[in-house]
Amino acid sequence: MKNSDLPSDDDKLQLANTFITSLKNNDWETMHSILAADASWTLPGTSLLSGPANGAGAIIKRAQGLKHFGVNFDRKHILIGLNGFTLSLHNTASRGDLILDEQVAIVFEVSDGKIAGMATYLSDVAGINAFFIAGI
Repeated sequence: MKNSDLPSDDDKLQLANTFITSLKNNDWETMHSILAADASWTLPGTSLLSGPANGAGAIIKRAQGLKHFGVNFDRKHILIGLNGFTLSLHNTASRGDLILDEQVAIVFEVSDGKIAGMATYLSDVAGINAFFIAGI
């Protein structure tokens, strides 16, 4: 891959900001517009939301699931890489006695101006396994 084929740093920054803004604002149409049709998102653990989400629709369904559980997303940093970017987030939520308090890194791969892949890394996988459960 030639450097001219790589997304610009400005493009990566714009995609990062668009992703987090559309997530916070429940703007699923905008989120869909920045995802490749065959994009994928992995999330560790055994929770209701864990595993792979394959395709733009599945990614949006996962994002909607996070919102359904009341997760608040506090953006800490946008880290720019050669082929993509990473969002550093502090995610919090509470339900009864359960508290979700996670440091999160989502590593994004960019291809042809769209998000092609996402991989989430968490500070407390056991915490999401206890928090994202069926019946809520």
